[in-house]
Amino acid sequence: MSRDFLKKYNKKRNFGITAEPKGKARKRAKINLRFVIQLHEANRIHYDFRLEWHGVMKSWAVTKGPSYDPADKRLAVRTEDHTMDYNDFEGVIPDHQYGAGPVMIWDKGTWMPEDDPDKMDKEGRITFTIEGSRMKGLWHLIRMRTTDKRENWLLIKSKDNFALNKTENAGFLKRENTSIVTGRTIDDIRKAGPGKTPSV
Repeated sequence: MSRDFLKKYNKKRNFGITAEPKGKARKRAKINLRFVIQLHEANRIHYDFRLEWHGVMKSWAVTKGPSYDPADKRLAVRTEDHTMDYNDFEGVIPDHQYGAGPVMIWDKGTWMPEDDPDKMDKEGRITFTIEGSRMKGLWHLIRMRTTDKRENWLLIKSKDNFALNKTENAGFLKRENTSIVTGRTIDDIRKAGPGKTPSV
């Protein structure tokens, strides 16, 4: 069953051209579930938010990036599941390939679901605690009711000790604009050319 999770991921990519890892599910973990956020400059810049689940990374494209202000409701479009090996991918997807453009590892760490993830996904409200270098505290993913073909969700910060008001949150993403792995900016990664960064 787990192999089916990555069917769409593998179908969209030519691994003879792109350095992205070929899809392969891992054994399902119960603790120390991982997350990663990758800043991705494709047709438009966005933040790929990924949560480990069923041995793959469940993924959402957050168009404006995460916000620590609970008043912000950030659109998060559900995308295809990714292989867990993608957590270490930083580099440039070549032109004419799906998602062509630079990819930065913006944050990574662990996450803890408040309840059974499958149950929450079915109900359309995923509540979780996250522990990363930049993302911390309690967050929510809430599925929107829409006639859009896309599966649209909202990423919202919970009101906890990590939450910020609008003024405090202003400029957060502009300040935090480098890779937590290599310290590079998205421009640095683009200039390095197609392929995965050897040091990642």
